[in-house]
Amino acid sequence: MPKKFILSLLLLFAVSNSMNAQFGFSHEVGAILGPVAFQSDYGQRHDFSTNAGNTGYGIGLIHYLNFSYRAECNCYNPETYFNDHFKLRSELSYNKTELQHFGKWVDPDRTSVIANQLRAMRGSSAVTNIGMQLEFFPLSIREFTATRGSLAPFISLGGQFSFYDPEAWSTLGPINTLLTTPEKYRGGAWTDKGGTTWSIVSSIGCRYRLNDVGDLMVDLRWQYYFSNWVDGLNPDETIYKENKANDWNVWFNVGYIYYIN
Repeated sequence: MPKKFILSLLLLFAVSNSMNAQFGFSHEVGAILGPVAFQSDYGQRHDFSTNAGNTGYGIGLIHYLNFSYRAECNCYNPETYFNDHFKLRSELSYNKTELQHFGKWVDPDRTSVIANQLRAMRGSSAVTNIGMQLEFFPLSIREFTATRGSLAPFISLGGQFSFYDPEAWSTLGPINTLLTTPEKYRGGAWTDKGGTTWSIVSSIGCRYRLNDVGDLMVDLRWQYYFSNWVDGLNPDETIYKENKANDWNVWFNVGYIYYIN
């Protein structure tokens, strides 16, 4: 699987370089990191302790095509609304979250067998994503680039291809037994095998013009996977309605963007 990540990243940069050679774009590269809140079949829906407890971290490498500036001539492209308000972002990112059950079903005053089994369940999900987003800047990109200390808010929408690697276990013993695992998570309702899926990504953020060659960035992202297996659990949704939604996450990250001119 690492070979697929590297080949995919090389392909993205090859496409970007080809487009630059043909159309005269410029490039930006950067790195991002921050906390990730993973929403899955672990825990209680719409519960604060679940949202706060099932959190992990994410890191990423990003690349932008800047349509307003031509690197080969150190000049601007002819001004159009598109090249002054849009950038194309390519990304390779990784996030990992440790998971367990939170909420009223595992409150200390619950002493049933199922409550004890839920308290003992543990899991994790590691996801590598590669894809693109189109970012829209309501304010002028040219004016932002030319002014130190300026701000450039943006919103984005895109798609990613995701490689996920889940794990599940119990402090009571081997998972998927009558002793350790509630019925809804036994049999075909769990897996520790990795897989792939598509995901949709949308974010809102802002850049700060730090100097002539770099920006600081903050970004709040929502990512929805087209699979309910990313966390390794997938109870029968016809029986357990509370677990019918696919897995998704929210990621707040900060980053640094460097302009390659």
